[in-house]
Parts: sequence; C-alpha cells; structure tokens
Amino acid sequence: MDQEWAEAAVELNAGYAVLTADGTPTASVPHALVSFQGGFAKLRLPGVDTVQVVSAPAVRLITLHAA
Repeated sequence: MDQEWAEAAVELNAGYAVLTADGTPTASVPHALVSFQGGFAKLRLPGVDTVQVVSAPAVRLITLHAA
C-alpha cells in the first residue's frame, strides 16, 4: 500500500508524546513526515528509524509545510 507523506510540524495534546532521535519523549515536533490513515497520524521523525503512530485524539495541531 502506497502512502503519501507530507512535511509538517506536529503538536500533541497533554499526556501524549513521541520519541526523538535520542529517545527523549516530546509533544512538539517542528519537522516530521506525516501520513494519515483512518483516525491515525503516522510520524517519521528525523533520525528515528521507526514510524510512530498516534491516534486522532492525541493530535493538537498539524501544520503542513509548503511544498
């Protein structure tokens, strides 16, 4: 299944976090690749080898960067 990825800044609601390249939990990601599937956002953070998935209630704001 092909996915479309977009460059974006992501802010998560209180109580939710993703891991940065050094393993630190964060709720604010200034640069990531984002793909949407159902009620989930898949995040690819710089320097992180895995795709992190957050549910829609975890997302406060996603700002897509201009292409």
